[in-house]
Formats: sequence, structure tokens, C-alpha cells
Amino acid sequence: MDNDVFVYDAVRTPFGKFGGALAGSRPDDLAALVVRAIVDRAPDLDPARVDEIVLGNANGAGEDNRNVARMAGLLAGLPTSVPATTVNRLCGSSLDAAIIGSRQIALGEAEVIIAGGAESMSRAPWVLPKPGKPFPASDATLVSTTLGWRLVNPNMPAQWTVSLGEATEQLREREQVTREEQDEFALRSHQAAAAAWDGGFYDGQIVPIPGVNLARDESIRADTTPEKLAALKPVFRADGTVTAGNASPLNDGASAVLLGSAAAESRLGLAPLARIAGRGGAANDPQFFGFAPVEAANIALKRAGISWADVSAVELNEAFAAQSVACIKAWGIDPAIVNQHGGAIAIGHPLGASGTRILGTLTRSLAHAGQRWGVAAICIGVGQGLAVVLENARSSS
Repeated sequence: MDNDVFVYDAVRTPFGKFGGALAGSRPDDLAALVVRAIVDRAPDLDPARVDEIVLGNANGAGEDNRNVARMAGLLAGLPTSVPATTVNRLCGSSLDAAIIGSRQIALGEAEVIIAGGAESMSRAPWVLPKPGKPFPASDATLVSTTLGWRLVNPNMPAQWTVSLGEATEQLREREQVTREEQDEFALRSHQAAAAAWDGGFYDGQIVPIPGVNLARDESIRADTTPEKLAALKPVFRADGTVTAGNASPLNDGASAVLLGSAAAESRLGLAPLARIAGRGGAANDPQFFGFAPVEAANIALKRAGISWADVSAVELNEAFAAQSVACIKAWGIDPAIVNQHGGAIAIGHPLGASGTRILGTLTRSLAHAGQRWGVAAICIGVGQGLAVVLENARSSS
């Protein structure tokens, strides 16, 4: 029988905006920072008894190359005997890292796992494809690795490889999500994130970056208004509805969770916060990537043995307001239980760090409110979704 798996702690850096306060910070250093912090916060943990580090990273084309999880462990000063692996499932990378780590514990192959992720979208490099023959006479084009499709295989159907924004326009048409609904959702994200920071919700979760003056997430616009959002022009279509205001920004940051078995409590010196009760993955047509969390969450709930009627809190990564609204409608849930402390439109979406960011936020949210069941879900480029169901360890029966 599988062992129960618990979240014992969750930390993250404040998320910096593209070209902002964290643009000078290497992604491997950000990853090392959260790995070290989560070890130091477990008073009885011998770092040598961490069974594995599993980190997510979406780009991996620059300073995050060569297995950034291993680099993070070494840079964090953990013993060289602690193994590490890097996961790439694009935006879902760190949630996948947590799922992978939780399965190792469930199978009895590990007791303590550090899972997380890091991304610097500011520092993601340009790449130059190698020519097919020596000494080409033609020009070559640098390709940005910050976000989205690049170096596309010509055999891939064109409808699958549209931009993420155009894909979202297609999804909002199919699911009949209006511009007003998107802007209203984005406004709430900023307002909720600002209120959460002002109220101290994030204080115990944040790891400061040495030498960087960034106390909170850099992309939050507490002063935005419906009028300001409505005035923004669409980005991907002249007659479209997706704007810079109702889409997640480009960001830099890192996050991590400490996972362990029930027996790990004595090894860590920490009480468990939440039990991982269900996991789910799903896939659909690549251009409708934003809708994939719907089935992923439904699968996770079924595996947890509960239904949406039992769920009190949802952390849904806000890649775009349109896809978030579409998922919420499909689940038939109250929007008020979703992203109660702000979402990625305000907080930011550093690709490889977002999965354990939402998992950590959900863990703290359940504990803060004394609620029992929650769902963390994320959409993933090229048509995938992941979800995890958490049960508050202090309210289970």
C-alpha cells in the first residue's frame, strides 16, 4: 500500500518582472537559494538525509543548463551525495517535480524530497541554430528562448504551433469568454495579491535575495482599475480580447516545497501541513492548452476520492484570464474560492517556478483558513495540464 505523502514547508523568492530587480540573478543561484532555505527551515534535518532534489525548469538554454537541480544542490552547499534531477514539462515543470517526488515517497523509495523550480525569463538566451553546411553565405537569425514556440519542426501542423496568445483567443471564442470577464478576473488578481501582501499572508513564505532590493512580487499593480484595463489594446489580434493586462507577465523567480512521509516528521522537526491526496495529468489539442487543467483536476479529484463539492480553495495558475475563466466555468465552481491571495496575472509566472508556487500557496491557504480540501492546477503549453489535490493535515479525519 502506498505511503501517505505530506507537504512540510513551502518557500519562494519574490517574483521579479522581466528585466526588473531579478534580471541580474542567475537561475541556478535562485534555485540554490530556495533549496538552502527550505533545508535551513527544518530544524532537525541533516542535509545528507535529503533523498533527492527534483526541480522544474522550462527553458534550460542558458545558465540553467546541465541539470539545474544538481547545480542548485551543489551551490546550496548540500552534500555531494544528494542526487538531483531536472524536469521539463514547460509551465507545469515544478508541479511535475512535486508529483514525481511524491510518488517516490509513496512507493517507499524516499523519505524526504525537495521539489521546486526556477526560471529567469530575463536571462533566457538567444540561440543560433547550427547551419546545415560549413561557411553558409546566407544570414542567420537569433531566436529568443524566453517563451513559446521556437525552431518549430516543419512537420508539426500549423494549427498546433500558433502563439500562446492566439491559442488563447481561439479558446475564448470556443468557450465564449468576454473581454469584460477577462479584465474583471485580472483586476481581482491584482487586488487580491496586493491585499494578501498587505495582510502578511506571504511573509513567512518568502526568501529574500541577497543584494537585491525586492521585498514583494514586482508585477503586482495595486493601483490598476477597470478603466485602465479596458483601455489596453489587444496584443494578438486587432479585434481580439487578450491584452497585456489580462495575461500573465514574463518573470524571474524560484520556489520549493519540502515533501516527506509521515515518518519524516521526526527527521525534519516539522509538523506536516498538507497531505497529497490525488494527482492528475491530462492532454488535449495543443492550441487549447489553456483548457487542459479541467480534466487534470477532475482526474486528481477522482483519485483523491472527493468531488468539487468538497473543495474550499483552488490555486489555478493564471497564464491568461481567458483560460482561467474557461476552466472555472467548466468546473462549475464558485470563482470566489479561486486564487484568493492573487494569481499569476499579478504575482507573475516564471515558468519553471509556478507549479510549486501554487502548491505552496494552496498549502498555506488551507492552513490559514482551516479548510480541508484544495486543488492546485496548471495549464501547460502544447496542450497539457497537471493538478494536485491537497488535504489539510490538521483538519483530516
